[in-house]
Amino acid sequence: MSKQKIDEEALAEAYNRALALEKAGDVDAAVKAYEDVLAIDPEDHGGAAVRIAAMGRGETPTKAPDAYVETLFDQHAEAFEDILVEQLGYAVPVLVRQRLQTLGLGPFKRMLDLGCGTGLTGGTLRDLVEDITGLDISENMVEIAHEKELYDTLYVAEVEDFLEDNDDEPFDLITATDVLPYLGALEPLLFGAAENMVPGGLLIFSSETLADAVMAGRPYMVGPHQRFAHAQDYVLARLAETGFELVEITDINVRMQDGEPTPGHLFIARLK
Repeated sequence: MSKQKIDEEALAEAYNRALALEKAGDVDAAVKAYEDVLAIDPEDHGGAAVRIAAMGRGETPTKAPDAYVETLFDQHAEAFEDILVEQLGYAVPVLVRQRLQTLGLGPFKRMLDLGCGTGLTGGTLRDLVEDITGLDISENMVEIAHEKELYDTLYVAEVEDFLEDNDDEPFDLITATDVLPYLGALEPLLFGAAENMVPGGLLIFSSETLADAVMAGRPYMVGPHQRFAHAQDYVLARLAETGFELVEITDINVRMQDGEPTPGHLFIARLK
């Protein structure tokens, strides 16, 4: 894929100016500055569109830009586990294992770990599954996961694209932990998961949410930390529409952010 040549110096200058205006609380000027960033870099490696939405302006994007997510995780791959587990108290993979064991679900034949990162979820469930496929948009993340020798197959790919194009054997377990904060609209993910699963297969994923007063009836929105939050009712409706029945929904603390817990949900659904 040919990359458009970007004026890196102009981009850095514009982005730093936008960040400074946002930090100073000048929303109008910050939005204009982020629009300048998008004009220089339409692929949006810095996530300007998400930042505009986080300030409550512009259209809410249906997902975070691929270039942004890829850049974000490529940059943080080496320190990823330390940041996520040690600093942010992220324990969703452990919660997934606990719920599966409590509900007496598994073992599984084939698992697909969407947004596998460095392999936290794959590693936590390895002994419950015969064959695990992992994929992540970040090549650096996949390299680290590969070194751990947890996965039978690994792909560098964007989640929705992979689900649409994949013609491997179907899976009886699909996980997507910490993927929804980078997706708004969930139809492509859920339809894609259904297309890649055996009937009776399980889909397990985590989401973040915000108070009802903040969500204000919206199905999803970009929260103050540039991550998508989803309304529980929206997720449940989309699951039902795509052929899943809910097995369990658990209120969870996804991670700590600035010393505060991030509320969310862990969904377990079964394909009818």
